[in-house]
Amino acid sequence: MKTDKKILDACCGSRMMWFDKYCSEALFMDIRREELLACDGRHIKVDPDIVGDFRAMPFDDESSRLVVLDPPHLRKLGGTSWLAQKYGMLLPSWETDIRAAFDECMRVLKPEGILIFKWNEDQIKVRQILDIIPYKPLFGHPTSKHGKTIWMCFMKN
Repeated sequence: MKTDKKILDACCGSRMMWFDKYCSEALFMDIRREELLACDGRHIKVDPDIVGDFRAMPFDDESSRLVVLDPPHLRKLGGTSWLAQKYGMLLPSWETDIRAAFDECMRVLKPEGILIFKWNEDQIKVRQILDIIPYKPLFGHPTSKHGKTIWMCFMKN
């Protein structure tokens, strides 16, 4: 599938990291489309432009200049918990899934394209992620109150 958008958010969820949740330059993809009321009363809306799986994206090779990847990062939580509803949950195959996600992001990136990856180390350390992927970040930065959320930048060779 061809896209005329410059940016692909491969796992957009409720677009929480976006300042402009309807950025005209971005194509928002997620594996789910749903609107629900969480157990604590919060409204959650996951409304991607296209429903798709970041492990097997429906896009042509070298079709995006920038890809953003913020996959689920928790594997130990209740399936109906607020966190699972809001962010999704890793499957038992998470190592294979994350590797496939990186491979797909690199496939759809144009040469010298940029991948921005966001990860939270609450349950799985960034070192574990870097050990299962063949790509090395150019740079990154921890954020959040406890420094557990890390942003990293990768460039396709």
